[in-house]
Amino acid sequence: MSVECKYRQGKAGAVKWPADRDREFTEFVMAQRAALVRVAALLVSGDMAKAEDVVQTALTKLYLAWPRVRPHTAGAYARRCVVNAAIDDHRSLFSAREQVSAQLPDFAAADPQRDATAVLALLATLPAGMRTAVVLRYVEGLSIAETADAMRCSEGNVKSQSARGLERLRGAMPHDASPSARSIT
Repeated sequence: MSVECKYRQGKAGAVKWPADRDREFTEFVMAQRAALVRVAALLVSGDMAKAEDVVQTALTKLYLAWPRVRPHTAGAYARRCVVNAAIDDHRSLFSAREQVSAQLPDFAAADPQRDATAVLALLATLPAGMRTAVVLRYVEGLSIAETADAMRCSEGNVKSQSARGLERLRGAMPHDASPSARSIT
């Protein structure tokens, strides 16, 4: 039984690329893309266009690394790619100069959209590392060890960044905010 293979030119020469790998990658993206966009949106403070760009960048890098990615770690690897892409986007000079803003929402009535907007605005006030720790721990529900692995830092750093981030968020949360918006943990 012969396996149809494509060949790609890599740094070390020709790399075998089984036809199944493209299908596997496509299936992975179809299953995980929405979750990756959600994480990216929180990491870039709710800007969905920027989140889509971050995920696209991350998936491009993931595709290039796909032959080396172990199937049981693909989700963690993809999350790490998204975190790296979000940090890179935040550091880029172009995005620092770009000032995109939407029309401000009317806050006359309390609604879940307002709560989500308030939480995103508060997350935007945190430094990138602290925001990443809070999002991965409390929104994505990753363990301390998984978060440390995704952030490539120590577990102690994750604990301190998470605790300080929550403290800042609680301190900055408006006192008249609804209970659902105040329960970040």
